[in-house]
Amino acid sequence: MIAVGRLRLARGFLEGLRRPALVVRAAGAATSLRRPPPPVPGPSRGRPRILSAAAIVDAAPRPLQPYLRLMRLDKPIGTWLLYLPCTWSIGLAAEPGCFPDWYVLSLFGAGAILMRGAGCTINDMWDQDYDRKVTRTANRPIAAGDISTFQSLVFLGGQLSLALCVLLCLNYYSIALGAASLSLVVIYPLMKRITYWPQLALGLTFNWGALLGWSAIKGSCDVSVCLPLYLSGVMWTLIYDTIYAHQDKRDDALIGLKSTALRFREDTKQWLSCFSVVMLGGLTLAGLNCDQTAPYYAAVAAVGAHLARQIYTLDIHKPEDCWDKFTSNRTIGIVLFVGIMLGNLWKGKKPKGSKENGDLDLGN
Repeated sequence: MIAVGRLRLARGFLEGLRRPALVVRAAGAATSLRRPPPPVPGPSRGRPRILSAAAIVDAAPRPLQPYLRLMRLDKPIGTWLLYLPCTWSIGLAAEPGCFPDWYVLSLFGAGAILMRGAGCTINDMWDQDYDRKVTRTANRPIAAGDISTFQSLVFLGGQLSLALCVLLCLNYYSIALGAASLSLVVIYPLMKRITYWPQLALGLTFNWGALLGWSAIKGSCDVSVCLPLYLSGVMWTLIYDTIYAHQDKRDDALIGLKSTALRFREDTKQWLSCFSVVMLGGLTLAGLNCDQTAPYYAAVAAVGAHLARQIYTLDIHKPEDCWDKFTSNRTIGIVLFVGIMLGNLWKGKKPKGSKENGDLDLGN
């Protein structure tokens, strides 16, 4: 009996020693389950993974950041969409067999940054009360109180002054033509209060460069090329900005603002398809009227394919998808510009004096 008692006592003692070990092991297992996975090899968390416009703005001196955001320098997609129609026009106006004028392209690039910034400043000054009521725009500098209306007005004056300096580098015809667009820049933000077609007003404004680029090279506008190109740009803006407007349609409806997104509703894809057909027709006509070649028409076909896929896969009820589709339009503009350049190089350079020689032959 004594031996049996001692044996039970020894077993109990051993079990008592095992329990804490089991508890420690269980706790360790639970901790390992909660522990985050080891970091993936790559740049450290504190360093941005890629150099982006937003990262540059965030790295700027803090007092300067609200002004850079007011210009939307942290979101350069709008600048691209303003600049690209200028590049199309400049490219089409280039001499056969030559690249576009890089100096003029750089001037228009600077002008696009400044005028887009000025347009956003005017828009935010007009819309500051509305912006406070829309989730996506509530943190804009004027609406958030980071910049006063007077400060934004002074900043606007500075941007327009610099843009005027760029404009004065062009010929007199282009100076007058560029100045004529200022009224569109000022009135566009008001259109969403009075019409369901503010995107049309934006298209007329944003694609002015399709006229101005040609005149900057040639000294005047060739209506047979510039008007179809301008019409194509307006249709393009109606496409991408309608998609963009679907992000805010609920807030816009609540606060009384209008847009083509609210006008088209579930018929949006049909309308966008019609705009695409007109855009492609205008691009084709512009190419025919300036003797473009195969690479240009291949680019127009690629633009058509991109638009078809964009519209077919669009989900107007998902703001993140609308944003992705909107930003993909930069690809459309770049593809067309590359096609214009290659199409122009395909033409080959005209021999010097060929026109004069032809005239002599006719005279003989």
